[in-house]
This record gives sequence, C-alpha cells and structure tokens, in this order.
Amino acid sequence: MRLHIFGASGTGVTTLGQALGSTLGVPYFDSDDYFWERSNPPFTVRRPPAERDAALAADLAQPPRWILGGSIVGWGPQWLRAFDLAVFLWLPPTLRLHRLQQREQERYGDVIFANPERAAQTQAFLAWAAGYDDNTAGGSRTLANHTAWLSQFSCPVLALRGDLTVTQRLGLVQAKLRETGLG
Repeated sequence: MRLHIFGASGTGVTTLGQALGSTLGVPYFDSDDYFWERSNPPFTVRRPPAERDAALAADLAQPPRWILGGSIVGWGPQWLRAFDLAVFLWLPPTLRLHRLQQREQERYGDVIFANPERAAQTQAFLAWAAGYDDNTAGGSRTLANHTAWLSQFSCPVLALRGDLTVTQRLGLVQAKLRETGLG
C-alpha cells in the first residue's frame, strides 16, 4: 500500500497521515521534509529540486508500504503512477485559515507578533495560504492545480470534503482501502 494524502495547508494532511500511519503500522513521510531544508526559522530555505526528488525517491524505495503526505504537484509526472490510493482533503477557506492562524501561534508563540521579521513571514504565509481556493497563491499549490492533479492519477482517488473528524477520516480511508483490496 502506497498512499498519498494532500490538500491545502491547514486541511489536516499531516494529522491524518500520522494517524493512519500509526493505525496501519506504516511509516509516514511528509513532503515538507523534502521540500524545505532544516533552518531557523523553519520553512525558509528551499531544497534544490534534484536533491529533494532523490531523497524522497530513496526513502520511499525502502519500505513496501508507506504514506506520503503533502502536495507534490509539479514534482514530476512519475509521481502520478507511484501510489495505490490518493486522498484529497478540502476544508472551507474560513475554517482552514482559522486553523492555520491557531497552528502558527501554537508552534511559534508570540515571536510571530513581537519579531517584525517573523511577523512578516507569518503574514506572508497566511496570505499565500489564503490564495489556495481562488488560485492566487504563488506556486503550484492551488485548488485548480490540485483538482487537475486529481484527474491524472492512475490509482483510485478519495476526496474528503468538509469538516470531518480525524476518526471519521480514518474510517473513510480504511473503507476505501478495503474496497480497493489494499487494506
């Protein structure tokens, strides 16, 4: 079982991926760990694409069963054939952005308000995230690109839309895995 979970930032991709990994006993890999180099502050230094792709391919080649979370649209057409099931998560923009604001506060504390540079980074991130649904976000992480990506997979696709609990999402993914003979 090779499972790909993706959606806009703040939809719960990592939460679902880690929960599924724990439930199914398979490793969870996050695309952010490949896209971004470790830095302080985090998520500010992009890894070169060739290095990113090689590291991801090497890690996914090891275990026979795994979950990859995060958007990899634009990382190459080879990924469209790499999965047994793709899961797309979507939340209403207002709820998603509220969750992102909370997450930023929980992760980084008051530094995102007190430090002008960090405040600017946080505001730029939130503005970028807000552009997902209306397709004004820079880069390939937009609803239009994700919708197009969904139509290109050779594997089954499960789209989970709306404010579902982690337990509900787990149940729906496990049911789809059983239906497709993967679980």
